[in-house]
Amino acid sequence: MENIGQATHERTKSLRRAIMGSLVGTSLEWYDFFLYGTAAALVFGDVFFPSYDPLTGTLLSFITFAVGFAARPVGAVIAGHFGDKIGRKKVLLATIMVMGVSTIGIGLLPSYATAGVIAPILLVTIRLIQGLALGGEWAGGALMIAERAPKERRGFLTSFVQVGASIGNLLSTGILLLMSSALERDDFVSWGWRVPFLLSAVVVVVGIYIRLKVTETPAFDVLKESGTVSKSPVLELLRRQPLDVLRVIGIRAGADIMFYLLITFLLTYISKTLGLPATVGLTAAMLGAGMQLLTYPAFAALSDRFGRKPVTIFGAVGAIIWMIVAFFPLVDTKSVGLIILAVLVGLVFHSAMYGVQAVWICELFDAKHRYSGASLGYQLAGIVGGSLAPTIAIGLLQIFGSTTAIIVYVCIALAIVAVTAAFTRETRGVRMNDHEEQQAAETSVRA
Repeated sequence: MENIGQATHERTKSLRRAIMGSLVGTSLEWYDFFLYGTAAALVFGDVFFPSYDPLTGTLLSFITFAVGFAARPVGAVIAGHFGDKIGRKKVLLATIMVMGVSTIGIGLLPSYATAGVIAPILLVTIRLIQGLALGGEWAGGALMIAERAPKERRGFLTSFVQVGASIGNLLSTGILLLMSSALERDDFVSWGWRVPFLLSAVVVVVGIYIRLKVTETPAFDVLKESGTVSKSPVLELLRRQPLDVLRVIGIRAGADIMFYLLITFLLTYISKTLGLPATVGLTAAMLGAGMQLLTYPAFAALSDRFGRKPVTIFGAVGAIIWMIVAFFPLVDTKSVGLIILAVLVGLVFHSAMYGVQAVWICELFDAKHRYSGASLGYQLAGIVGGSLAPTIAIGLLQIFGSTTAIIVYVCIALAIVAVTAAFTRETRGVRMNDHEEQQAAETSVRA
């Protein structure tokens, strides 16, 4: 009995460390990634593409934003391969170090006025490196929790990876809001925007320290001890579960499109089209990120009770209704309060989709190629969804001169989420790991 109690205590301690390691590390990684997107909307057009009109300059900066998404599937393949061969922990340490160094590099870049065309070339190069690092981060963080968590609370606990994304968004938006509010526009464009990027030098050290203390997942340990680690996990994934990769893309892409419309495109729309201060959009984004610290775990907990599928469909259908009926009409009033309301309600429905994704995606794949499957599906969806969403939205606004086409675009993407979710198998309560049988046996003995 004493040995059983000790084993349970050790597993609980290990789970807590995994949650903290994933939460902090993912927060830092997404801080870096969101920081780029927000800066692209606010300042990169002036710093790196000053010879174009404001909207075109912003469009070009959003194209560099999309480059990071294009690199993420490559990073997913690399990280997935090694994460399924040598372990989740080692890969996660590498991703956070690469992400931190590349983000500091952006803060040190010369402007177009100083270095000419070299400046945007360097920006694109570093953005590619950022994308490679993030390509392997999300799935590794999710698996560090999901492969340890008890199945009855797996959705709730794994959602803290998604909370990490929200914390990263909150921190990046908040510090840019602070800098843009405290400085004159010329000072912000000249040097103020660099400060948030350089701060990564401090926070990345914290992330590395915490991740060094996290142990490998039980699922991978079982594979390693039994000698069943896959030699070619990506090829095995594509041979055995290609449809599940497509399902992940279908579930994810529409939610991504909606999110980047609310967070990234809206910053440009508010400042360039409506003529409002950029702080309005930043405030709405920051409040939304703060709200999602609660809504992600809440919807994930509901999925532990009612299933991954119904919660996701609720989010997609609710988002469609909100986009058609209320979103842009509220934003176009130019009322700060109504703009914030439009964003917050939209992000509630987004939370229902995104909060459930971490656990659902992990549960869909076999342990031998789970890192590869979760990484590749998630990051391919990012290309189809978030990478092009701000650029497409700006293009539609330029072509049609109204937001109607943007609404149609987003609603089609959300409808694909609902349909894909309806035809994807429910995974709530599935056994992900061999050690779960041991846990159940120990629980029975204690009873």
